[in-house]
Amino acid sequence: MKKLIKQGTAKGQIAIPPSKSYMQRAMAIASLAKGKSIISNPSLSKDGLASMDIIRNLGCKVEQINNEITIEKLGVPTGLPLDAGESGTSLRLFASIAALYDQQLVLTGSGSLKTRPMHMIIEGIVNAGGWAEGNGDYIPIKLKGPIKGGRFKIDGSETSQVLTGLLIALPLISGDSQIEVSNLSSKPYIDITIDILNSFGVEVSHQDYKIFNIQGSQNYTGRSYEIEGDWSGASFHVVGAAISGKATLSRINPESVQADIAILDAVKRAGATVLIENGNVVIEKNELHAFNFDAMDCPDLFPPIAALAANCKGISRINGVERLTHKESDRYTTIKEEFSKLGIKVWKEQNTMLIEGGPIRGAIVHGRHDHRIAMCLAIAGLNATGPIEIDNAECVAKSYPHFYKDFEKLYYS
Repeated sequence: MKKLIKQGTAKGQIAIPPSKSYMQRAMAIASLAKGKSIISNPSLSKDGLASMDIIRNLGCKVEQINNEITIEKLGVPTGLPLDAGESGTSLRLFASIAALYDQQLVLTGSGSLKTRPMHMIIEGIVNAGGWAEGNGDYIPIKLKGPIKGGRFKIDGSETSQVLTGLLIALPLISGDSQIEVSNLSSKPYIDITIDILNSFGVEVSHQDYKIFNIQGSQNYTGRSYEIEGDWSGASFHVVGAAISGKATLSRINPESVQADIAILDAVKRAGATVLIENGNVVIEKNELHAFNFDAMDCPDLFPPIAALAANCKGISRINGVERLTHKESDRYTTIKEEFSKLGIKVWKEQNTMLIEGGPIRGAIVHGRHDHRIAMCLAIAGLNATGPIEIDNAECVAKSYPHFYKDFEKLYYS
């Protein structure tokens, strides 16, 4: 699919779609709970749907009626492959959950997941006392439990999602566990996990995100749970308003623990105005200038921040490039190459991406099968001197299926 982007101005209000990060974690926990759970305001993105398919194959009854999903644990895994689609989060979360069972299961996926290293998943399960092996360092992964927990170590430098899966699974085993985590990245995502664990009746504790203590023999209790708005998706409209006009974002929690709420700090650093009014977030353009930003704990913000920096005077510096290699694309290389087509210079110095703002020209660009790249190119096009045509534009469905509908409403209505 090709999408033509012309100059536009942010005005009006849109409701932000639900968070797939909250959705996937809530689905995973509900699949282990005693009794029924009702998930309202669900994310029906491709990643969210992948989680639904996985918990069905783990023995859950899953029914969707209007804007609610009912989940009830009924049996044991079907034995069918647990297919994560292109969702790395689903793969990492459900690996530890699958390893609760004394049954060999297979984790698989498609697209970019076939080329993304999976050693951290295998190491996490083995360290927790289970068995796992991959196709070399890649999917499919065969695994068998039950994991035994105890005291062990994991490396959290590449992703926090393996730890998240363990934090979800280990409270259900009979013994206590203690995980020593080195170099943990994306700490706010662990806060999300702990928040949802607590909501379903389970507690874990940690010492400065380095030692995690998990009491065994706990139980999840089914409940009604509403998914909050997605700051990852909202970040593109925060930037869109900051570079082109004024917008009000509703159905978004201005006090969220989501990592990507840090986008508000980024646009304020660049000179935009941010206000909280009646629980909504209002962003308005001002004169924009270069800024520095640390994205080590929120690497998904690199694409929208790149669009922001391209519209600022001077050279902006974004720290955390090392977190970009194993995403849906190699996002440093992708941003550098696609933004060069727009006339924007991007380079790096060690772990920092530098972007020199300037006139954005029209061009034919490619989404690179990466939802966040396609969205950031669309936002960058709001101030372009000519039309921008995005090829592979449909890849936004991975996290934000209605992105272009909201885009038309907010910038062209």
